Amino acid sequence: MAFLKITIVWLSFVAFTECALLRAAPVALPAAPVAAAVPLATEIDPHPQYAFAYNVQDALTGDSKSQQEIRDGDIVKGSYSVVDADGSLRTVFYTADPINGFNAIVQRGPVPAPIVKPVPVPARLF
Repeated sequence: MAFLKITIVWLSFVAFTECALLRAAPVALPAAPVAAAVPLATEIDPHPQYAFAYNVQDALTGDSKSQQEIRDGDIVKGSYSVVDADGSLRTVFYTADPINGFNAIVQRGPVPAPIVKPVPVPARLF
């Protein structure tokens, strides 16, 4: 019981000390130098366009994912795929535009088997 009383007294002291520190008058700091305003670029592309894609297939870590996306003006279309922890392939197809907003369709399925290209074997001369 004595331990509980000591603990309560100690916590009260800590709380009182913290409150006293919080009520201290704020310290005035020197004003930071004001940087000159840099004008922002005013050139805006009225019809932005881009396309990108990537694919990761790392046999060492098991990392398998890909993404592709295109933009034509205000319309963005794309998809990405990832192999989930359970081994299934999750592919998300998405579109975004100012009228319909962002829409996505998710498909799940088995991971496709890797395509193995046959290695040509040189003919032996006898």
